[in-house]
Amino acid sequence: MKCVILAGGKGSRISELSKDIPKPMINVLGKPILIKIMQHYSKYGFNDFIIAAGYKKEVIKRYFKFNKFKNWNIEVVDTGLNTMTGGRIKRLKKYINDKTFMLTYGDGLSDVNLEKLLKVHKKSKKIATLTAVRPPARFGAIKIFKNRVSYFKEKSKLDEGWINGGFFVLEPTIFKFIKGDKSFFEREPLQKISKLKQLYAFKHKGFWQCMDTLRDKEILEKALKSKEF
Repeated sequence: MKCVILAGGKGSRISELSKDIPKPMINVLGKPILIKIMQHYSKYGFNDFIIAAGYKKEVIKRYFKFNKFKNWNIEVVDTGLNTMTGGRIKRLKKYINDKTFMLTYGDGLSDVNLEKLLKVHKKSKKIATLTAVRPPARFGAIKIFKNRVSYFKEKSKLDEGWINGGFFVLEPTIFKFIKGDKSFFEREPLQKISKLKQLYAFKHKGFWQCMDTLRDKEILEKALKSKEF
């Protein structure tokens, strides 16, 4: 199964470290966070990766040219410098081969059980399943009714309980809901399928942490010191 990792953004909120490298290549306890994400997928037997690159794409390409990973199949695809998240996914359609695929962001780590996530998605028979987590309220909010996402909002200042933690499983039907390069995956596509009752939630109560800022990086590294990734 293809595992797509969105790794093309400029990482402006952590520009102190992303000036010369893309955010997913920032080291977390000695390794790029991108590698730690891929290692987590690999732990569950998912080793077929598509890296959706953009900003400083040559850094990612060079890294995988000189660092080989046994049993991993890795394709680094240029999805454009200014392409939004939905647009990056849309550009990968020809690589997916009309099959179910996984997707996550290149700046967040979790101990989510990916095997269970996939089983829940298949059982739900929905277009998409996202991993719902419970961190601070500054992230996008979702409402869940019987494990189905009934409401999706990209950002919220209110703590509405669960938020989008990434780690998606998607059916190729999702491409029909993405218009083009300027499409934010977290806006129209996910909002539309949630209204159609086609967005499912896999509730994860374990570890999850993103790396938007230097402060987030410090929190992440502190947490990882007591965990195995």
